[in-house]
Amino acid sequence: MSFWKKLFGQGQAAADNRTTVHRETEHKGFRIAAMPYAEAGQFQVAGVISKEIDGTLREHRFVRADRFATLNEATDFSVVKAQQIIDQQGEQLFG
Repeated sequence: MSFWKKLFGQGQAAADNRTTVHRETEHKGFRIAAMPYAEAGQFQVAGVISKEIDGTLREHRFVRADRFATLNEATDFSVVKAQQIIDQQGEQLFG
């Protein structure tokens, strides 16, 4: 983080926006939390896929290279991307 961002507090705000859930939904028994974040003037596709397996909550975090001009577009695509990941990998996602 640059000296100026630390000095004026922008670095912490950027870190905080990476933990905000903008939409939650379910797909095939998995929980999706769309969590796009501001990056370089756009919104980066990101989120968390989770599922309780044998009493243990398992999570998989993802970030994709895709960026969008609006938060709504990035949120929508984060959900679509999570659904694709679930469809392709299922419970193997948790290794």
